[in-house]
Amino acid sequence: MADAIFSHPRLAAVYDPLDPDRGDLVPYLRMAEEFAARRVLDIGCGTGVFALLLAEDGVEVTGVDPAPASLTVARAKPGADRVRWIEGDATVLPPLRVDLATMTANVAQAIVEPDVWAGTLRGARAALRPGGRLVFETRVPARRVWERWTRERTHRVSEVPGVGPVENWVQVTAVDGPLVSFRWHYVFGSDGVTLTSDSTLRFRERDEVGDDLTAAGFTVAEVRDAPDRPGGEWVFVARRSGTGG
Repeated sequence: MADAIFSHPRLAAVYDPLDPDRGDLVPYLRMAEEFAARRVLDIGCGTGVFALLLAEDGVEVTGVDPAPASLTVARAKPGADRVRWIEGDATVLPPLRVDLATMTANVAQAIVEPDVWAGTLRGARAALRPGGRLVFETRVPARRVWERWTRERTHRVSEVPGVGPVENWVQVTAVDGPLVSFRWHYVFGSDGVTLTSDSTLRFRERDEVGDDLTAAGFTVAEVRDAPDRPGGEWVFVARRSGTGG
């Protein structure tokens, strides 16, 4: 089940305005060009920001996401008819043959259950052509970034067009080994409604991710640094091994 921040219609509608700077997507756009990808599977496409940027460049894009509210936002955007939108996850996909599969932002870490994670990697491999690539990012656990997820550090009030002021902040609710749980709070100034969204991320070690990729039929081609978070994230570039389905 998708977190409320993605699945609640009112929260999905303000997701983009509350996070307007998507410079983190630029390296993925460059990798699509670097790998000459003309067909891309965007896993966890959310409100469709990255998928639509690719489509603007003439790329054939399939976006998959389990949150219907986020997909409703995506489908209402200009150019949305150029993207194939699928409600669901990458464990069960229609037949595809893409050059590149992506999981941007927190998508890879948000898949916390080991069996679902393994199924997602297998699904991505099945969707890729032989030699195609899977790219995604994951935060470096040793940086302990969650220690900065406090109300004092994250609180802000944003004026959202057509909505009014929205106050939001995040607080960690639990740390259990590699699992970090946290709660986003949203207060809508127009009517005083308060909504919350609970999330959990899995912080995997670099070798663990590499082993998972190998088990799913990938070869790790390289691990890059995230330009927007130097030293804080690994960007895995994995190549689909073998020729079978």
